[in-house]
Amino acid sequence: MTAIPVDSTRLAMPIGEAMFTQRSIRRFRPDPIPPADLRLCLEAAVRAPNGGNRQIARFLVLTDHAVIREFGALYREAWWAKRRDERGWTRPEDIPPEEKTYRAAAGLADEMKDAPCIVLALAEPPGWANSVIPAAQNLMLAARALGIGSVPTTLHPTVMDRVHALLGIPGDVTFHFCIPLGYPRGSFGPTRRRPTAETTFVNRWGTPPPWA
Repeated sequence: MTAIPVDSTRLAMPIGEAMFTQRSIRRFRPDPIPPADLRLCLEAAVRAPNGGNRQIARFLVLTDHAVIREFGALYREAWWAKRRDERGWTRPEDIPPEEKTYRAAAGLADEMKDAPCIVLALAEPPGWANSVIPAAQNLMLAARALGIGSVPTTLHPTVMDRVHALLGIPGDVTFHFCIPLGYPRGSFGPTRRRPTAETTFVNRWGTPPPWA
């Protein structure tokens, strides 16, 4: 069977613009994402570098609203399990008002069930993360070029068996990321980040870069 070609020219946004305006999008409009756009994002993903060219990254794309609702309930349970483990929080009222990022993430936990699309980034054995992380970033950069928002998220061990059962994921396939996709309610970047002069060293730990 001859594969239908994809039009990669649709990803013509300058790479600098895509990288410098990409941000975590956690609020989505309900509009569905066209299959052609999903395919283009995935075609970009599989072209990322990967260990030994083993190409072990696998993607499970959720678009069925009933399935997304079930997965969303598990995601919300997982999010609060992580907060309980790391902060002792068990309800929205426990999140301090100044923790704006956590409050936004809690909003995503509530809204995941309504996301128009969710992509699970996984790996076949041996399950290396280094073969999945670049692919996930390629996918999200391609989405940005198409005006689609995303954010990389994880799950919690308490829900993994149920996620595998819900979605028919084989037991030897390793989960790495859950990436909701959708047209943003809000805007893309720019983002606020610490200066690279504070996060980069040259030749030896603690030696600042020349631009410090």
